[in-house]
Amino acid sequence: MSEHRALVVVDVQPTFCEGGALAVAGGNAVARAIAEHAAARRDRYALVVTTQDWHVDPGEHFSDTPDFVDTWPPHGVAGTAEAELHPALSELGPDASVRKGAYAAAYSGFEGTDAQGRPLAAILAAEGITAVDVVGIAESHCVRATALDAHALGLDTRVLTDLTVPVTPELGAAAREELRAAGVTLTTSTSL
Repeated sequence: MSEHRALVVVDVQPTFCEGGALAVAGGNAVARAIAEHAAARRDRYALVVTTQDWHVDPGEHFSDTPDFVDTWPPHGVAGTAEAELHPALSELGPDASVRKGAYAAAYSGFEGTDAQGRPLAAILAAEGITAVDVVGIAESHCVRATALDAHALGLDTRVLTDLTVPVTPELGAAAREELRAAGVTLTTSTSL
Protein backbone atom coordinates (compact mmCIF):
# COMPACT_ATOMS: atom_id res chain seq x y z
CA MET A 1 0.00 0.00 0.00
CA SER A 2 2.74 2.48 0.94
CA GLU A 3 4.24 2.29 -2.55
CA HIS A 4 1.12 4.08 -3.81
CA ARG A 5 0.86 6.69 -1.05
CA ALA A 6 1.79 10.33 -1.54
CA LEU A 7 2.72 12.96 1.01
CA VAL A 8 0.90 16.21 0.20
CA VAL A 9 2.54 19.18 1.93
CA VAL A 10 0.02 22.02 1.91
CA ASP A 11 1.06 25.69 1.90
CA VAL A 12 4.09 25.49 4.19
CA GLN A 13 5.18 29.02 3.33
CA PRO A 14 6.63 31.89 5.38
CA THR A 15 3.49 33.94 4.68
CA PHE A 16 1.56 31.56 7.00
CA CYS A 17 4.23 31.29 9.70
CA GLU A 18 5.27 33.56 12.54
CA GLY A 19 6.45 36.85 11.03
CA GLY A 20 4.41 36.34 7.86
CA ALA A 21 1.52 38.36 6.47
CA LEU A 22 -1.09 35.83 7.59
CA ALA A 23 0.74 34.06 10.38
CA VAL A 24 -0.59 30.97 12.15
CA ALA A 25 0.83 30.31 15.62
CA GLY A 26 3.04 27.24 15.49
CA GLY A 27 3.66 27.45 11.75
CA ASN A 28 7.45 27.49 11.95
CA ALA A 29 7.49 24.48 14.30
CA VAL A 30 5.15 22.55 11.99
CA ALA A 31 7.38 23.37 9.01
CA ARG A 32 10.38 21.87 10.82
CA ALA A 33 8.39 18.82 11.95
CA ILE A 34 7.18 18.16 8.39
CA ALA A 35 10.74 18.38 7.10
CA GLU A 36 11.86 15.85 9.72
CA HIS A 37 8.95 13.51 8.95
CA ALA A 38 9.63 13.63 5.22
CA ALA A 39 13.36 13.01 5.67
CA ALA A 40 12.83 10.07 8.03
CA ARG A 41 10.02 8.42 6.07
CA ARG A 42 10.67 9.37 2.45
CA ASP A 43 10.91 5.72 1.46
CA ARG A 44 7.28 5.20 2.52
CA TYR A 45 5.99 7.64 -0.10
CA ALA A 46 5.81 7.03 -3.83
CA LEU A 47 5.47 10.79 -4.34
CA VAL A 48 5.97 13.99 -2.35
CA VAL A 49 3.97 16.98 -3.57
CA THR A 50 3.93 20.56 -2.26
CA THR A 51 1.21 23.17 -2.72
CA GLN A 52 1.62 26.93 -2.46
CA ASP A 53 -0.67 29.93 -2.36
CA TRP A 54 0.63 31.94 -5.32
CA HIS A 55 -1.59 34.99 -5.61
CA VAL A 56 -1.18 37.40 -8.51
CA ASP A 57 -4.53 39.22 -8.36
CA PRO A 58 -7.04 37.09 -6.47
CA GLY A 59 -9.76 39.75 -6.54
CA GLU A 60 -11.98 39.92 -3.48
CA HIS A 61 -9.88 37.28 -1.69
CA PHE A 62 -7.61 40.18 -0.67
CA SER A 63 -9.03 43.06 1.37
CA ASP A 64 -7.78 46.10 3.26
CA THR A 65 -10.61 45.38 5.73
CA PRO A 66 -10.64 41.55 5.81
CA ASP A 67 -13.33 39.55 7.56
CA PHE A 68 -10.97 36.55 7.96
CA VAL A 69 -13.70 34.27 6.61
CA ASP A 70 -13.93 35.08 2.90
CA THR A 71 -11.50 37.98 2.70
CA TRP A 72 -7.93 38.18 3.96
CA PRO A 73 -5.01 40.59 4.11
CA PRO A 74 -2.63 40.19 1.16
CA HIS A 75 -0.57 37.00 1.58
CA GLY A 76 1.25 34.46 -0.57
CA VAL A 77 1.95 37.10 -3.21
CA ALA A 78 3.48 35.47 -6.29
CA GLY A 79 7.17 36.12 -6.67
CA THR A 80 7.79 37.20 -3.07
CA ALA A 81 9.95 35.42 -0.51
CA GLU A 82 6.85 34.88 1.66
CA ALA A 83 5.24 32.82 -1.12
CA GLU A 84 8.19 30.45 -1.53
CA LEU A 85 8.37 27.17 0.35
CA HIS A 86 9.41 27.56 3.98
CA PRO A 87 13.21 27.45 4.44
CA ALA A 88 12.79 24.36 6.66
CA LEU A 89 11.76 22.49 3.51
CA SER A 90 14.94 23.37 1.60
CA GLU A 91 16.04 19.71 1.58
CA LEU A 92 12.57 18.29 0.83
CA GLY A 93 13.08 17.90 -2.93
CA PRO A 94 9.42 17.42 -3.85
CA ASP A 95 8.56 15.27 -6.85
CA ALA A 96 5.93 17.81 -7.90
CA SER A 97 4.86 21.30 -6.85
CA VAL A 98 1.54 22.96 -7.50
CA ARG A 99 0.63 26.62 -7.11
CA LYS A 100 -2.90 27.86 -6.62
CA GLY A 101 -4.98 30.98 -6.36
CA ALA A 102 -3.35 33.22 -8.96
CA TYR A 103 -6.58 35.01 -9.87
CA ALA A 104 -9.10 33.69 -7.34
CA ALA A 105 -9.32 32.31 -3.85
CA ALA A 106 -8.07 28.72 -3.76
CA TYR A 107 -8.02 26.70 -0.59
CA SER A 108 -7.61 23.15 -1.88
CA GLY A 109 -4.37 21.96 -3.40
CA PHE A 110 -6.57 20.32 -6.03
CA GLU A 111 -7.27 23.81 -7.39
CA GLY A 112 -3.58 24.19 -8.24
CA THR A 113 -1.41 23.21 -11.19
CA ASP A 114 2.27 22.53 -11.68
CA ALA A 115 4.60 24.40 -14.04
CA GLN A 116 3.36 22.22 -16.92
CA GLY A 117 -0.26 23.08 -16.16
CA ARG A 118 -1.12 19.66 -14.71
CA PRO A 119 -3.68 19.72 -11.89
CA LEU A 120 -2.86 17.89 -8.66
CA ALA A 121 -5.40 15.13 -9.37
CA ALA A 122 -3.68 14.38 -12.71
CA ILE A 123 -0.23 14.33 -11.10
CA LEU A 124 -1.38 11.80 -8.51
CA ALA A 125 -3.23 9.68 -11.07
CA ALA A 126 -0.22 9.57 -13.40
CA GLU A 127 1.83 8.02 -10.58
CA GLY A 128 -0.87 5.53 -9.62
CA ILE A 129 -1.38 7.13 -6.21
CA THR A 130 -4.24 5.54 -4.26
CA ALA A 131 -3.62 7.09 -0.84
CA VAL A 132 -2.41 10.40 0.57
CA ASP A 133 -1.11 11.80 3.83
CA VAL A 134 -2.01 15.49 4.05
CA VAL A 135 0.04 17.85 6.23
CA GLY A 136 0.68 21.60 6.33
CA ILE A 137 -0.90 24.95 7.09
CA ALA A 138 -3.59 25.68 8.06
CA GLU A 139 -5.48 22.64 9.29
CA SER A 140 -8.71 24.62 9.47
CA HIS A 141 -8.52 25.95 5.92
CA CYS A 142 -6.27 24.65 3.13
CA VAL A 143 -5.37 21.31 4.77
CA ARG A 144 -9.06 20.65 5.42
CA ALA A 145 -10.07 21.58 1.85
CA THR A 146 -7.27 19.52 0.28
CA ALA A 147 -8.06 16.45 2.40
CA LEU A 148 -11.78 16.66 1.66
CA ASP A 149 -11.09 16.89 -2.08
CA ALA A 150 -8.63 13.98 -1.94
CA HIS A 151 -11.22 11.85 -0.17
CA ALA A 152 -13.92 12.90 -2.65
CA LEU A 153 -11.65 11.66 -5.46
CA GLY A 154 -11.59 8.22 -3.85
CA LEU A 155 -8.11 8.43 -2.36
CA ASP A 156 -7.49 6.81 1.04
CA THR A 157 -6.88 10.07 2.90
CA ARG A 158 -5.15 10.66 6.22
CA VAL A 159 -4.45 13.98 7.92
CA LEU A 160 -1.43 13.78 10.22
CA THR A 161 -2.70 16.06 12.96
CA ASP A 162 0.68 16.62 14.59
CA LEU A 163 2.02 17.98 11.28
CA THR A 164 -0.57 20.71 10.87
CA VAL A 165 -1.84 23.66 12.85
CA PRO A 166 -5.20 25.48 12.71
CA VAL A 167 -5.83 29.22 12.58
CA THR A 168 -7.55 28.91 15.98
CA PRO A 169 -8.23 25.93 18.26
CA GLU A 170 -11.97 26.32 17.66
CA LEU A 171 -11.61 26.30 13.88
CA GLY A 172 -9.27 23.32 14.17
CA ALA A 173 -11.82 21.35 16.20
CA ALA A 174 -14.54 22.15 13.65
CA ALA A 175 -12.28 21.09 10.77
CA ARG A 176 -11.41 17.79 12.45
CA GLU A 177 -15.09 17.07 13.03
CA GLU A 178 -15.88 17.80 9.37
CA LEU A 179 -13.00 15.62 8.20
CA ARG A 180 -14.04 12.72 10.45
CA ALA A 181 -17.65 12.98 9.28
CA ALA A 182 -16.52 12.86 5.64
CA GLY A 183 -14.49 9.69 6.25
CA VAL A 184 -10.98 11.15 6.36
CA THR A 185 -8.68 9.37 8.82
CA LEU A 186 -7.10 11.55 11.51
CA THR A 187 -3.90 10.17 12.97
CA THR A 188 -0.41 11.27 13.95
CA SER A 189 2.95 10.79 12.28
CA THR A 190 4.21 8.95 15.36
CA SER A 191 1.46 6.32 15.12
CA LEU A 192 2.20 5.31 11.51
